[in-house]
Amino acid sequence: MRKTALALGILALTSSVAWAQSSVSLYGIVDVGVRYTTNSGSAADKGASLSQVIPGGMSNSRLGVNVTEDMGGGLKAIANLEHRLNSDNGAQTAPEFWRQSWVGLESKDYGRLTVGRQYNVLFDVYTSTYSSFKYSPYIEIFRPETVMAMGGRQSNMVKYLVELGGFRAEAQVSAGEGASPDKSMGAMARYVMNEYAVGAGFLEVKDTAGRKVQGTTIGGAYTSGPIYLNLSWAQNKFDAGTTALQFAYTNNYTVSPLGSQPASSHLNAAAYNVKQRDMLTLGLTYQLTKQLNLGLQGWYAEQTHFGLSGKSKAGFAAAVADYAFSKRTDVYAEVDYSKLGGAMSFSNTAKNRMGFSSGIRHRF
Repeated sequence: MRKTALALGILALTSSVAWAQSSVSLYGIVDVGVRYTTNSGSAADKGASLSQVIPGGMSNSRLGVNVTEDMGGGLKAIANLEHRLNSDNGAQTAPEFWRQSWVGLESKDYGRLTVGRQYNVLFDVYTSTYSSFKYSPYIEIFRPETVMAMGGRQSNMVKYLVELGGFRAEAQVSAGEGASPDKSMGAMARYVMNEYAVGAGFLEVKDTAGRKVQGTTIGGAYTSGPIYLNLSWAQNKFDAGTTALQFAYTNNYTVSPLGSQPASSHLNAAAYNVKQRDMLTLGLTYQLTKQLNLGLQGWYAEQTHFGLSGKSKAGFAAAVADYAFSKRTDVYAEVDYSKLGGAMSFSNTAKNRMGFSSGIRHRF
């Protein structure tokens, strides 16, 4: 009897060891900068400048948890929780505490299935295939292109990803669930061959009344030694009456995070009244030395409005220098310019603006 109990105990111990192939890792970014912006006064003094400490010039600060459990046979359980914060004052950047919160299964042979709040297919194809800067996908304080990703995330989402060599495809669906305007369906595909990467994506989101917003993007990138080139086009189309979605999906058009900026930095009402918006993006990153990266990016957009005749046009440009002290810590300096035309302007009626940002970022 004692030998049987001992054998069962040893078996239980070895079984628990065999199953305990799981890991939990903590990761994050802390980025704080300073920024000077022209034409940022009130409507009565729109030429006044603005100086501020910003919660992230190149990256939004965040704290996340990744969970992986190896269940054998090429199958893993995976999960992610990620919180975003304003590093200048410690406040969270959005009403939801967790900007990502999902769980799923990943198979070596059959792909990955994840469920919860996560990045949508438009954001995924932008970031993985033709992001603006090679060393940092976007400038957090100035990123016109991410507006075209229709919020970047959806809640209540089921997403499937499959990879085969240089080919990757994703599909997503999500439920509306009452007040949430996140009933969605979409897909993306990308292909990488040597120096070249091409991709495209489509996403449709409906509000609770069934009115649609549709987003489409296509683009590519070329990487050779220290040179990285990107080119992409995107389009967003809104049904009439989708006022809430128009604001939700256009509120970071020229400055981000929007909530950390004064009212004079926001756009006027016409900028959020979007019937159709098209954006062309072109950029170059050059790694001058092992530690120093230089980037130049341009954006051109046109949009039509409900109830307003003609088109509004906007042009944006940014130049960045990023110097890495180590793999985890870098400093940066950037300059950006915005020019708005037609019915669009900043809320203080200014039509153009220049910004200068500099800061330090640490990844862990």
